[in-house]
Amino acid sequence: MIERTLSNGRMSQIVIHGDTIYLAGQVADDTTQSVEGQTSQVMAKIDRLLESAGSDKTKILSATVWLSDIRTFDEMNMVWDKWVVRGNEPARATLQSGIASPVHLVEIGIIAAR
Repeated sequence: MIERTLSNGRMSQIVIHGDTIYLAGQVADDTTQSVEGQTSQVMAKIDRLLESAGSDKTKILSATVWLSDIRTFDEMNMVWDKWVVRGNEPARATLQSGIASPVHLVEIGIIAAR
């Protein structure tokens, strides 16, 4: 069975198949913030979405981080390193990419266990 929630006709924010949770790429709502501020907002969104799916950040299996400018890697990691739970670090890839909206500096996609 596949569960899809927070769907808008184009995509779903959460898709659950079995005991695996897939989150859509998350971006900040307040795009006036720096990479650090936008990353903090994204982390809070991920926490809320995982909770609503019956999981939490200790069960993240994989994360993909897209940065509009790879030179902000260290700034993003300052937030990431405070957020990730030691001993529960997921597999992760970080790439520079053109994000759908130029005002978004970071986007993060998550796969987690339930």
